[in-house]
Amino acid sequence: MKTVTILFVVWISLGIQGMFGQRELDTIYANEHQAVALFFPSPIRQAVTGDQQFVFSYDRERAGHLGLLQGVDGVISNLLVITTDGKVYAYILIYAKSLPQMNYFFDEKASVGVERPEGKLRGKDNLGKVRNPYEGICKLLLGRAPKKLGTAHNRGLRLRLEELVYDGDKVYLLVGIRNRSKIDFEMERLDFYQVSANKKRRSSRQEITLQPLYTCTASTLIKSGKEIRLAYVLSKFVLGKGESMKLILEEADGNRRVVLKK
Repeated sequence: MKTVTILFVVWISLGIQGMFGQRELDTIYANEHQAVALFFPSPIRQAVTGDQQFVFSYDRERAGHLGLLQGVDGVISNLLVITTDGKVYAYILIYAKSLPQMNYFFDEKASVGVERPEGKLRGKDNLGKVRNPYEGICKLLLGRAPKKLGTAHNRGLRLRLEELVYDGDKVYLLVGIRNRSKIDFEMERLDFYQVSANKKRRSSRQEITLQPLYTCTASTLIKSGKEIRLAYVLSKFVLGKGESMKLILEEADGNRRVVLKK
């Protein structure tokens, strides 16, 4: 039986209220040949699908009410949408060759809850600081069980590339770092590169730095025997044939270094 990819279990930790015990989530059907249009009562601020086989596109530069959904045959997934007024909308996503409905118009009654308790929906926290638009999705992704795309070890440190989640023109990159050494590790930096080989010269390689737009982590200090997970937001990139990724982890006030090639 195929695994059902669901993000909902982590939403409580983000302060989303009233999401469970109210009603069953509605199901939306999608395929790769037609774009299903979803219209929300308030502009879309953030959105994420539980599996990469479904893509939900919306205007990130000028928040709009419309989102377009497509998907390919595979696992059952889910869609989470947060609008600019803090309302949360959640749906089950299923692939169907023949779509029962092409356009969905939602009102505020379709919301399953709010992102934060009343009085905290103005896009600011208690100190008046504007929240980063990527923060919510990063925390949702970090709440999922870690995957493993590649690992590298050096001097008691393990660097793991967990997952790449594509969302429109952005990529959410999840990383895990474990310190098995007897000495605490303070992270100085973690750099990302897109590496392409020159077909004419085997020894020639070109590295393009991938600069994160946002980093989500609680701490850069990893105590002995402990592990941290981090989420980075980057502009969309696609690895072509013969291309790879390289991650370089470096220590602050030390010389420990881990290089991961994937």
